[in-house]
Amino acid sequence: MALFKKRTVGKPGEWYYCLEHKSVEEGPECPAKDRFGPYATRGEAQRAMDTARERNLEWENDPKWHDRQDGTTDDGR
Repeated sequence: MALFKKRTVGKPGEWYYCLEHKSVEEGPECPAKDRFGPYATRGEAQRAMDTARERNLEWENDPKWHDRQDGTTDDGR
């Protein structure tokens, strides 16, 4: 018997995107490691992968996240 096997129950209206099943679920049905969320609407959860892709592109192109060519960072280190 596991001591910490308690399942997290979500609130009605909380939406998640399950990375394992590639589907939207209301309330956390799958483990936290396998989901994005919570989202306020089903539509936001359906667009979770697009949102993640867009944010990744923004971060990849943000100069604050990259070292300069001379090996130093923007703060001079």
